[in-house]
Amino acid sequence: MNCAAPEPADTMLLVVDDDHAIRTLLAQSLGMHGYRVETATNAQEMDVALARHPIALILLDVMMPGEDGLAACRRLTRKGAPPVVMLSALGDEPDRILGLEIGASHYLTKPCSPREILATVRAALRERNGAAAETGRSYGFLGWRVDFAAHELLDGDGMLVDLTDGEFAVLRAFVERPRRVLARDALLEAARGPDTDAFDRAIDVQVSRLRRKLRSRGDEIIRTIRNEGYFFVPRVIRL
Repeated sequence: MNCAAPEPADTMLLVVDDDHAIRTLLAQSLGMHGYRVETATNAQEMDVALARHPIALILLDVMMPGEDGLAACRRLTRKGAPPVVMLSALGDEPDRILGLEIGASHYLTKPCSPREILATVRAALRERNGAAAETGRSYGFLGWRVDFAAHELLDGDGMLVDLTDGEFAVLRAFVERPRRVLARDALLEAARGPDTDAFDRAIDVQVSRLRRKLRSRGDEIIRTIRNEGYFFVPRVIRL
């Protein structure tokens, strides 16, 4: 499967930053590598650009007047917007974690070099393309069937099981990495997305809900590995 990023000439980026010098530097640097770049000074201009252009990725400053970058990122990810790379002078661990938990694909601390930004943009685009390529897959385990394209989980009788977006994201992490111990942090990273339950509530709660909906008794399907995380017990096959 080819998960390479698209050719830069076909890719439009949006730089959102109230600092004129930073906007100009990023636009010029990324433009030199073949990307088409739009710029915006605030969240309002960002919304206008998103409505006008097919944006593949957003480079978003955190500290902006009006709606700040964190609020804008939270709103964007709930709407299924393009991947967001956050740029911020706030580089402490709690700041970085918060940015990732609200839905940012990556979080870079200013000052960062154009080379680092370029590498991060390419990585985020590869991740986006890889996720898109995976959406057409269906998998089975113990009579259950999960369809990523349709966003459905079906039981052995073909009955649809209702999952929240957060629960589905956690299930997907398990199905794509079966029979491996997944740490809680890894599940949290996999589950962040448009459903705020994926990060506002403990992963333990998500796993407990999944167990109930999979009608699992104890560790029958999802095994708890003390002090390490969780282990998806069934063997998974691609359908």
